[in-house]
Amino acid sequence: MLIAIRVVALMLILLLGGIWTAAWLGRDPGEGVADAFLRRIGSFVGADMPAPAAGGVQLPQGLALGGPFNLVDQTGRAVTQADFADRSLLVYFGFTYCPDVCPTELGTMATAIDELGELGEQVTPVLITIDPERDTPEALADYVSRFHPRMVGLTGTAEQVAAAARAYRVFYAKVQRPEMTSYLMDHSSFIYLVGPDGRVRTLFRPESTPEAIAQSLRAHLRGT
Repeated sequence: MLIAIRVVALMLILLLGGIWTAAWLGRDPGEGVADAFLRRIGSFVGADMPAPAAGGVQLPQGLALGGPFNLVDQTGRAVTQADFADRSLLVYFGFTYCPDVCPTELGTMATAIDELGELGEQVTPVLITIDPERDTPEALADYVSRFHPRMVGLTGTAEQVAAAARAYRVFYAKVQRPEMTSYLMDHSSFIYLVGPDGRVRTLFRPESTPEAIAQSLRAHLRGT
């Protein structure tokens, strides 16, 4: 049985390696390797990959991210996905002690929403912490107010945060270096455009521009 599992695992690794190589060699002009890889995965499973939105990567059909969660907002109120059922969200997983990446991405989200003018009022920016040990509702209330007046900060128990992160396939881990007196959090850094149904519609890579995100938001809102 163990041999069979190893053989299947090896075949899967070889298959994914082959798809990645094909994506790298056969990507379209201006297309990133990751985009080409997702497109080929979609084709492999029999689903056509939608054309990426400007500045973002749409998910292959059959691959779902997002969904229900149970967390606490910056006012201390328990919230679920149902509290945002009539709105679209820009969601980022980060933490308030982040020295550089998180502030940059949250500032980008805020700028993108503001660029939409009145249309942007249909989108709520959300920070979900991956450091609930330090990110209390009070800490989040102070932090998110620095980026946008409508930004929502969400925290919860370690288990609640882990469940939300799994739904979005977010990686995070505590990092404690010998020279540091406090720990940091290593984490993936995507911005998620979430529809009123709670499902992710588009991913934005780190360092996406506010203009590109605003353009994708505008197309999304006009289509909902």
